[in-house]
Amino acid sequence: MTTQTRKSIFTRPEKPYVHPYFGGAVLGVVLFLALLLTGNGLGSSGATSRIDALIVDVISPSHVDNNPYLLKMAGGDKNPLDDWIVPVFFGALFGGFSSGFFNGRLKFMTTKGPNISDRTRWLMAFLGGVVFLYGARMARGCTSGQALTGGTTLAAGSWLVMFAIFGGAYGLAYFVRKFWN
Repeated sequence: MTTQTRKSIFTRPEKPYVHPYFGGAVLGVVLFLALLLTGNGLGSSGATSRIDALIVDVISPSHVDNNPYLLKMAGGDKNPLDDWIVPVFFGALFGGFSSGFFNGRLKFMTTKGPNISDRTRWLMAFLGGVVFLYGARMARGCTSGQALTGGTTLAAGSWLVMFAIFGGAYGLAYFVRKFWN
């Protein structure tokens, strides 16, 4: 039986994406409701830091107690997962998988150009993610937290971070475009 003829619960016809303006309007409503109902906006990188703090606290609690950055999240009897951003993170993860499933896009694939191997593409994606997450923590928020939440409150630092992110992406694109051509 070939891959194309196999039937499974993950085989669904692929539906088109929503119109970007409609998606942006829905995102704006979700952000408004998050700010109104919880007093917090949207974000993700803080949850990864808290998950990291949990792992470090399980492996080496003494390291957490001697590290001011980790101490404020997991020191003593603090539960690092007891923060508003953790459910937002897992909700976004679950929502993305659900959307992919119900719209026929939940599949394993590597999107890449013809001049790059799958292994190199995965390595570059991982390294890019690590650098971006590090930068997000240095900037005190990821693109969700800085651009969406900070941008809606007209925080000057958030606008500066977003211009830096887009400027950095355009500047780096010149050097990595050979992977996509």
